[in-house]
Amino acid sequence: MDKNYLDINRKLWNARTIIHFESNFYKVDDFRQGGTSLQTIELERMGDINGKRVLHLQCHFGQDSISLARMGAQVTAVDLSDEAIRKAKELAKDCRVDVRFICCDLYDLPNHLDEQFDLVFTSYGVIGWLPDLDKWATVISRFLEPGGQLLLVEFHPLIWIFDSQFDHIKYHYFNREAIIESEAGTYTDRDAPIELQSVGWNHPTSDVINSLLKNGLTILAFDEFDYSPYNCFNKTISCGENKFRIEHLDEKIPMVFAIRAERK
Repeated sequence: MDKNYLDINRKLWNARTIIHFESNFYKVDDFRQGGTSLQTIELERMGDINGKRVLHLQCHFGQDSISLARMGAQVTAVDLSDEAIRKAKELAKDCRVDVRFICCDLYDLPNHLDEQFDLVFTSYGVIGWLPDLDKWATVISRFLEPGGQLLLVEFHPLIWIFDSQFDHIKYHYFNREAIIESEAGTYTDRDAPIELQSVGWNHPTSDVINSLLKNGLTILAFDEFDYSPYNCFNKTISCGENKFRIEHLDEKIPMVFAIRAERK
């Protein structure tokens, strides 16, 4: 796959950002008043980050980045979408929070940044936009201090094998090829007036773990969860506060996993 995927996905996320920023899903007006957009899964694994240097990869329009800064961290955040970074800077200014935002392809980050961090954080719907997890893990290792940690919280690859209605298996669990599709709307509004192409990849958990091990990280913990903290899929049912499952699949499948890893 040539780098055309970057242009395709940047166009997609620029269009999505405009809709997401105004959506009830992200509740930006409430967020401006304080609080956090971070979920219990990551907060329980993050610990005290006051005074720590944090690199947030694939930050969208910066709510989690700002939330990390509200916890006392010195935050640098990165995203491919120039519209997302523009809105992130606007939101950080509104919230009176200092976050450094960088707009670039994740793989190109070493050409834009030359320092190391105590924590690299990335979450929810991120690695599926990357064709090569070995290159991803190389970037993470490059920016972690010795003894620094990665916290990855991500949707489980098992959910990506289903069609959008979770009625049948449609895609490979393993990374066989790029998945090129056009989809109307977005997860915050299925009826949103956009229909754009996307390019993504499915990555099994073995690829995630092995890429990190290959690049000098030690896995400290691997956890799986039978719910999503976001109501961003079709046919969901609430199973608790900020907990959603696919109704007809109940608690039978994992929906999220979390990895903590440390650079040797």
